[in-house]
Amino acid sequence: MTSPDSPPLVSPSPCPAPPPSLPSSPVPSSPAPSSSSMPPPPSLPPTGEVMVLALGRKKQRVLIALSILPNLFLAFLLSSDPLITLSPHHHCHLPGPLPSPEVLNASLPWEKGVRPGDSGSPSQCKQYANGSQSAIVDCEAGWDYNVTEGLKNNIVTEWDLVCAQYWLVPVEEVCFILGVLTGCLGLGYAADRLGRSKTLLTSLTLSVVFGVLVCVSPYPSIFIVMRFCLAAASAGVYLTLYITRLELCEPSLRLLVTMLAGLMTVAGELLLLAVALGCQSWRGLLGAGAAPLTLFLSYGVPGVFPESPRWLLLSERSADMNAFSERRNSNRDLRDDESFTELDSEPAPSSRPHLSFPELFHSRNIWKNICVLGFTSFISHGISHCYSSFRGDVRGTAPSFYWTYLLSVCAGGGAWLLLWATVDRCGRRGILLLFMTMTGLASLILLGLMEYLSETAITVFSVLGLFSSQATASLCILFTAEIMPTIIRGSGVGVVLALGCVGRLSSPLMDLRNHYGYFLHHVVYSSLALLAVLSILLLPESKRKPLPQTLADGEQYKRPPLGRRRRDNVPLLATPNPET
Repeated sequence: MTSPDSPPLVSPSPCPAPPPSLPSSPVPSSPAPSSSSMPPPPSLPPTGEVMVLALGRKKQRVLIALSILPNLFLAFLLSSDPLITLSPHHHCHLPGPLPSPEVLNASLPWEKGVRPGDSGSPSQCKQYANGSQSAIVDCEAGWDYNVTEGLKNNIVTEWDLVCAQYWLVPVEEVCFILGVLTGCLGLGYAADRLGRSKTLLTSLTLSVVFGVLVCVSPYPSIFIVMRFCLAAASAGVYLTLYITRLELCEPSLRLLVTMLAGLMTVAGELLLLAVALGCQSWRGLLGAGAAPLTLFLSYGVPGVFPESPRWLLLSERSADMNAFSERRNSNRDLRDDESFTELDSEPAPSSRPHLSFPELFHSRNIWKNICVLGFTSFISHGISHCYSSFRGDVRGTAPSFYWTYLLSVCAGGGAWLLLWATVDRCGRRGILLLFMTMTGLASLILLGLMEYLSETAITVFSVLGLFSSQATASLCILFTAEIMPTIIRGSGVGVVLALGCVGRLSSPLMDLRNHYGYFLHHVVYSSLALLAVLSILLLPESKRKPLPQTLADGEQYKRPPLGRRRRDNVPLLATPNPET
């Protein structure tokens, strides 16, 4: 039992405060012990937020800027497909100087239009044999191209990928998307197992190597294989930078930094079009994207771009963690912009986070979140193509390439700005639900009232659907990166991006069939969009919450049951007041 004169009891704490007064010493003349001889107070083990703050504000901002800058040139490699595969108007090559329209009409058979009201045009793949209109044969001396948009020299005009060889263009587009899918899955897993820094350096090296090989490809078959490999490596760079950038931020900075990275990608897409108008060659265009990536190989120099502190926290490095604690205790008076050398060091070759596959298999809440966000990403990426080509599919008057390209890029930039203005105020789940609802409604209005809508109304609802679908796709990736634990964040984000690539596969497949069945294609995606709206209600909310580290942390990100009354679980009198 304690005596009446003893001080009141207080609740235990891992870091107890010193008592208000020390007991008197039995020898009054003895000197007080110096601060150097006193043992250091106990400290808590480092957390993810502490590890990030240990970098220092100045170095944190520098690393975030270094992770954003490569997006400007990644856009050259990941968004150049529409320019290098654009098929211009063409016709069979005729001997002599540039033929007049009368000569073309006399030398080429007339083909009727497929759509109602289309009178037709001279054939692009046939010509009359020997100047006689009695026999029609395939083009014998190649093709002449009337290039008015995009590159004057792309893979279509250089290798004559038209008519009987046109099928190679959709095959190249499909292989490129499959390359992105492969890179997201494979290099996302590698980022979790081997570390963000090693995976980033490997992906950058492969991007430079395959970028050079693509530029010197002599045949379409070699070009397609090299583009597949380049897409996989570029997707690995994009994914690794995305999750590393997010892991360098505290909750208040995550949305802003992700928005700036998205706007940097938009700027890269606009710069891509400007460079295309200047160089007019697909080899020079891809070389302009691959060459600057060699500068970012300097990220492999020790201390320039260190390993993600959150990934280091999960790796089996007890010695480094103890050194971190000792350095933290002995340097409490350091300035905020100083960094710890332990965070600049590379992990040991054998150190990697321990992942329990049985525990991952039984993490039902994590799998549920991946399935919902992956399904939403699949719909939002797949339906974007429907809005871009809706006017041409319905009216038969497709807009110009520049209009379609700039509209898509500007819609992506506007989507990022709107997300930055609303997501931190209204929450991730609410804004995702709003944009997916807008996507579904725009599709239903276009499909149900297309016979009664004017050209202006079709353009307005197409732009609205394109804008909302791109906002949904961007928010899906951010949402996934925030609720996936660090130990599987690369794999989780990679799976959601890969499912988005599966949705994008519908675009080249529709081009291969000359957009035959576009109405059914759009109806299926619109129906699935409404189903995605209901599934979004099952997601948790990650606004202003710390990033989960382990699978157990990720399992705690769940939506509370509907109808459950929220109660205050903190009793008012849990800790006695020592003043009373």
